[in-house]
Amino acid sequence: MRNLKSAIFAAAVAAVGLGSSAGATAADMQLRASHQWPGGKGDVRDEMVQMIAREIEAANVGLKVQVYPGKSLFKPKEQWGAMVQGQLDISAFPLDYASGRHPQFSATLMPGLVKNHEHAKRLNNSPFMTDIKKIINDAGVVVVSDAWLAGGFASKKNCILNPDDIKGQVTRAAGPAFEQMLAGAGASVASMPSSEIYTAMQTGVLDAANTSSGSFVSYRLYEQVKCLTEPGDYALWFMYEPILMSKKTWDKLNQAQKDAIMAAGKKAEDYFFAEAKKLDSKMVEAFKKAGVEVVAMNADQAAAWKKIADNTSYKIFAEKVPGGKELIQKALAVE
Repeated sequence: MRNLKSAIFAAAVAAVGLGSSAGATAADMQLRASHQWPGGKGDVRDEMVQMIAREIEAANVGLKVQVYPGKSLFKPKEQWGAMVQGQLDISAFPLDYASGRHPQFSATLMPGLVKNHEHAKRLNNSPFMTDIKKIINDAGVVVVSDAWLAGGFASKKNCILNPDDIKGQVTRAAGPAFEQMLAGAGASVASMPSSEIYTAMQTGVLDAANTSSGSFVSYRLYEQVKCLTEPGDYALWFMYEPILMSKKTWDKLNQAQKDAIMAAGKKAEDYFFAEAKKLDSKMVEAFKKAGVEVVAMNADQAAAWKKIADNTSYKIFAEKVPGGKELIQKALAVE
């Protein structure tokens, strides 16, 4: 009888072993990744997340990632809290969306603080971003990939080059720092995620908006506007949109899994840096093809905006945000 029980036990162990080797995917930890942009339509932020998902699965470390694009899992601004609480594992997330919880994050969408794509890359390893990433980590979130996007202005009424051009227009700006500058120039401000700009313009809620080059194209805003101000050589608009991960999820992983995620994140980051520079030219091409006028600011026009920002966005940030003055100084110190 004892031999029979031993044989049955051995057979059961063998069956479990066979199952774990032949069907290992059944035991993989499933991670959920969320973002607000359209999926499968060429948006580089979606492709960045999809690339990470593919790389993690190919690493064969017991992880799989299911991607939920188009705000199908969480609303855009809800993703931060979901990551902090461990309800969401990974997100491509515009960090300024969480500035209501951590006002320092507004420094990552500050008018004129980032000059161009190469400057943004240098900022990633600066004391400025070390401070920002410490706040992210202390809040319960891990940075997997750095990503910066340039952006511009667009209007249904006229071209926006000088501050006077925005007066009286109802304008969307992604974040308080830009809202303060635009209000200082005489605009009325309406707050909303970039995914809602098209409908707001279509229904007459918005006259103008500024957002990233990627969002201008992904959301087909060329169907709603008369004139686009591209980033050009004097970009006022740069936004930090990293790939983030819940620390609660991160802390559950073994070292091989953590290494696989960071390796995937680095590959996606390098891909994104190359593609982000192409987004500006793709945006210009798409808007011109749709018959939209495209303009770019010159040095004097950019300086006029920067003067308004100095007296609004920068001043308010330095006065009201803990450590705000130091953050601005650290960012400006990066050439």
